[in-house]
Amino acid sequence: MMRTYLQMDSLGNRIVNLLNACTSSTQLHQIQAQILVNNLHPNTKIHSHFIHASESLGLLNSALLFFNQLQKPHVFICNSLIRAFSHSCSPQTSVSVYTRMLNASVSPNHFTFPFLLKSLSDLRYLDQGRSIHSQILKLGHLNDIYVQNSLLNVYASCGDMCTCQQVFYEMPQRDAVSWTVLIDGNRNSGELDEALITFERMLYSGVSPNRVTMVNALSACACSGALEMGVWIHDFITKNSWELDVILGTSLVDMYTKCGRIDVGLSVFQNMHQKNVFTWNALIKGLALAKSGKEALLWFFRMETEGIKPDEVSLLGVLCACSHSGLVEVGKQIFNSMVDGRYGFSPGPKHYSCMIDMLGRAGYLQEAFEFMGKMPFEPNKVMCGAFLAGCRAHGNLELSEIAGKKLVEVEPENGAYYVLLSNLYAEMERWDDVERVRLLMKERGLRKDLGCSSIELKEPTNHVYELLAV
Repeated sequence: MMRTYLQMDSLGNRIVNLLNACTSSTQLHQIQAQILVNNLHPNTKIHSHFIHASESLGLLNSALLFFNQLQKPHVFICNSLIRAFSHSCSPQTSVSVYTRMLNASVSPNHFTFPFLLKSLSDLRYLDQGRSIHSQILKLGHLNDIYVQNSLLNVYASCGDMCTCQQVFYEMPQRDAVSWTVLIDGNRNSGELDEALITFERMLYSGVSPNRVTMVNALSACACSGALEMGVWIHDFITKNSWELDVILGTSLVDMYTKCGRIDVGLSVFQNMHQKNVFTWNALIKGLALAKSGKEALLWFFRMETEGIKPDEVSLLGVLCACSHSGLVEVGKQIFNSMVDGRYGFSPGPKHYSCMIDMLGRAGYLQEAFEFMGKMPFEPNKVMCGAFLAGCRAHGNLELSEIAGKKLVEVEPENGAYYVLLSNLYAEMERWDDVERVRLLMKERGLRKDLGCSSIELKEPTNHVYELLAV
């Protein structure tokens, strides 16, 4: 009997070595056959190495089939498979593994939940996240900071910032990850001021930010125009001698260009030792927003010269630059190059919208109208809005009417488009049509949203008054 155990142990070690050296699906399946023939699949060590080999080769379904043959898998095996699928393109399988684990009466531990919750975050499964939250409470694993941070991430990813904040404030300890998740969640929910306030509170609490924190804070600064905070973050990075890697550097370039400091953004860009396509895109989009069309084109062509392959965002940025600067012929050439397949992808709706905007701004209204008719898809509200803006800017009421009608057709529940069309008819003194549109609005139960603005009067009480335009 001792000899049999030794032989099995020796065979197990050989199989582990073979799994570590496995380089193809054929080899993996041959090893799998040997494991099954020798009834070694319940062996936790062998099974975990099989999962790792399957993950390395992109054959996680083989590991799942192997796992399903176990009557009562060890919790370590379950955790390994949940982790592997949480990093795959099928994170929903992590949830299936967890369900199978519970059905087999295998009790999860605190290593189970971070990767399971990561999958739920990626999938935006809020209801299942709440259910797992309840199970974590029952099992007594809520005191683990990794589990707590993973819960925060589920609620933040799903946009439930109320629950996210509640979990955050109930945490006895918070680290940089906790604060960063809250900052990112507020930023993604459009609560930019709250994101920056959270960042400031993090600093006052004595928790040191990490690189991910700074990237999220810089993104909030870029979106809200909080240049002063962005400059402070840049100074912090410099004073603490942080290496300006490609992600942090790109965030700085994006922040400066969106806040109107093109000169500083360009300086950061030029001082970066490593750049990727996102870095170039940040600069080109920033120049486009600043209406520096010719300079944006120069950097776009330089990007190609330096061997960086433009992506869809690069082309969108350069087309916007052409639109804002009136570089119609150059914009047409670049767009036609996309159609011809030079960049390896076809133009999408946003690229077509840019072309319509460019032609409309330049007064090429008939060409813009014909361009819309030749598109491989129906115009959307952005395209119709861009066309209408061009028509209005150049006083073409006839084509404005066509654009207005199309907007009503594309989004019939939007009362603002009916009002816009009615006002167009009023400008053309077509009063019967004005009445017809208003009756149509009434039949469909639509009304124009009230315009709103606010003003703060310092005397006598610093009160903010809200004004409605009726």
